[in-house]
Amino acid sequence: MRIASAVMISLVLLATACATRETGPTTSSSGAQLPPSPFLEANQCALDEEKKLAGEPEAQDLDPELSAEPSDLSGELTAEEREALKNEPEIQFQLTVTENEAFAKYFHFFTAKDKDGNPGKGRKAFELWLERSQQFLPYVRQVFRERGLPEDLVFLPFAESGYNAWAYSRAGAAGMWQFMPFTGRKFGLTVDWWSDERRDPYKATHAAADYLTVLHNMFGDWYLALAAYNAGEGRISRALRKSGTDNFFDLAKDRRLLALETRDYVPKFLAIIKIVKNLESLGFKPLNWNEAPQLETVEVQGGTDLLAMSTSCDIDWKQFQTLNPSFRRHVSNPEQKCTVYLPADKLTAVNDYLSKPNARPYAGWLSYRVRSGDSWWALSRRFDTPIAVLKKLNNISSNTLRPGEHLMIPGKGGAKYAAAKYSEPTPARAKTQAIAQKRANYVVQTGDTLWDIAQHHNVSLNTLRRANGLSSGKNLSVGQRLYIPDTGGVKQRIEEQSDGNRLVTHKVRRGDTLWDIARRYNVSPQRLMTWNNLNKRSVIRPGDKLKVYVE
Repeated sequence: MRIASAVMISLVLLATACATRETGPTTSSSGAQLPPSPFLEANQCALDEEKKLAGEPEAQDLDPELSAEPSDLSGELTAEEREALKNEPEIQFQLTVTENEAFAKYFHFFTAKDKDGNPGKGRKAFELWLERSQQFLPYVRQVFRERGLPEDLVFLPFAESGYNAWAYSRAGAAGMWQFMPFTGRKFGLTVDWWSDERRDPYKATHAAADYLTVLHNMFGDWYLALAAYNAGEGRISRALRKSGTDNFFDLAKDRRLLALETRDYVPKFLAIIKIVKNLESLGFKPLNWNEAPQLETVEVQGGTDLLAMSTSCDIDWKQFQTLNPSFRRHVSNPEQKCTVYLPADKLTAVNDYLSKPNARPYAGWLSYRVRSGDSWWALSRRFDTPIAVLKKLNNISSNTLRPGEHLMIPGKGGAKYAAAKYSEPTPARAKTQAIAQKRANYVVQTGDTLWDIAQHHNVSLNTLRRANGLSSGKNLSVGQRLYIPDTGGVKQRIEEQSDGNRLVTHKVRRGDTLWDIARRYNVSPQRLMTWNNLNKRSVIRPGDKLKVYVE
């Protein structure tokens, strides 16, 4: 699906609460398909404490210039600034410079230079926002045009986040459009441990268009709708009832009804519109509306190793995150499909990767061997992963961990978890792999590791690697076929181990584990598994019967 617009590294975010939306893929008037924006329910393993989202290494504070208040601003308007104020935007002004001091001060703050002609801190910030916005403004404008919304609203993220997709406010709002978690979910954005779609520039734009439409229908006035976007529709409705007025500017005169941030929000936004309508006359570089890269959307299955996938098409993890800021892990949510945005020239490589499950290295996963003293709680804290997620990924229901067993843990963005790229096999190794495929006598199961398979079949790890032309055991995937040498000898050794011993059939009871059963009969857990064709990942259930050879 082609996206005729931009990837948003930065997006503007707002904070409030409202109704649900459910939209499928949309098509522009030109026939170009836009990214799908399906309604996705929040994962059951979502963080309860939403502010923890802002603790990620990628999370960024809002630019301080966004919180500047009129009382902090000073200076007189220049002749160029006064001339720019004569042009009217699509949302018509109802006030002049003399009628609203906050508007004039914001306008001057974002355009002013010092006496030497150097840009002030407000102007520097505005120049940065202009540069950020060019990647995604074409897409946002396309969506708002198709929704029949005033095009001036595409500049609202300037007031929210400076078009920064990674921005988080201290209150917990996130993304370009600064949605609070509750509001984001109500408008179809997933916010959980796996991803934060408030940071998805495309889906969040659809959600913002939906929310703004709801607010305008509710109040019948764009100024009140904008105030509600900032403060919440409930607060604006209550303020209107108390004041007896029906317009924003009369409402803003009473300091008891609205917070200063909300009273200044509309004047600040109107000042931003004035500036972007007069960039060249004010000495700014004009916006380039043709800078958006051509991207493709790819739907991937749940549990996809995103790090390995990006590596397969020669995209490093930092670049992948720039294109897909919503992902919070190296692995996608195992319980739902997800959308990935990639450059058009990478589509073939990614589709080739996704079509070959045997080619999926688990670069985005960590393999952890349980140590004495470990607990689910301790591992959850160590790897910043909910206990429920760890259990589900490893298909374990027990609350007890056994030293020596291996757990798979999804990696998180960061250098210490990044895996090296995988090189092509040498000709000799490729030949060995081809022979092993012809002689394959084992299919990799969920939870298998090369070490488990070697232990189960009584062959050394190195022997198993050499027999299959593997450089390591990290590249195993479910369904992969392996050649295990000397399987006949394995059966013979089992017979030798049991020779002269008495066979006992043990019926598994509730609470039994392989370790408990082995200790009860004074045999090793490894022998118990070998006798019953089990491995360390095997699950035993009450009523199962196990063979045990005792002296």
